[in-house]
Amino acid sequence: MKTRLCHASASIGFIVLLLTSTTAAGAELTFFSAIGVQEVMEDLAPKFERATGHKVVVTFATLGAVVKRIQAGETADVIVIPAQGIAGFVQEGKAAAGDVSTIARSSVGVAVRKGTPKPDISSPEAFKQAMLAAKSIFISDPARGGIGTPHVLKVFERLGITEEMKRKTIYTKIAGAAGIEQAIAETDVNVSLNQLQEFAPVAGMEIVGPLPGDLGLTTLFSAAIMGSARNVDAARALVNFLRTSEAALVIKAKGLEPAFP
Repeated sequence: MKTRLCHASASIGFIVLLLTSTTAAGAELTFFSAIGVQEVMEDLAPKFERATGHKVVVTFATLGAVVKRIQAGETADVIVIPAQGIAGFVQEGKAAAGDVSTIARSSVGVAVRKGTPKPDISSPEAFKQAMLAAKSIFISDPARGGIGTPHVLKVFERLGITEEMKRKTIYTKIAGAAGIEQAIAETDVNVSLNQLQEFAPVAGMEIVGPLPGDLGLTTLFSAAIMGSARNVDAARALVNFLRTSEAALVIKAKGLEPAFP
């Protein structure tokens, strides 16, 4: 089996991963992942399974939902969510600082329906005028516990356009790319704000760019091997795989930036 797998990848790092993970081959890992990196993990988890023989049972949810589930007593082997959530787990003793690794970073920005004009968002003032000029916009429902919408609402408040934007804002009914796809199918809204990687897989949207200047928000996603991990070797192999050169290519292709050398 190793020969077949080695032929499938020319990366030395990938081969090393295969060799070092055989000590725990066949483990089943419970993996909680933020929706913000869902496209990445849906690509990488099956590759990891094929490479190692481990099984990865993935649950996708918002940061808030993952934190609530862990605080309610659920356990996981590996969690990938925004860094502030991981920091909370470390403070609570649910994960050790030495078992935390950075994976990817993303930015909150603007996208438009494909084929429609891209607004000028080159400066905070230009962004403000673009929002005021938009007939309507759609963003994720803040009740779902994501990162992007709370920041966008704070930006509107800072720019003094909260009331104007309330009248023209539509909230998506589903989190992530699925919610964006549903919104463009069911409404005539052309402009959306979200974490940029959530637009990347949606064929009907074109990314304009991140929020300008100090209006911007960069989110760092980190992975933690949890104290509740049933097979630490397999969990560590998964985290190491998420930081390989192969993983970096996928992370970039999905609209994020790798957060490791």
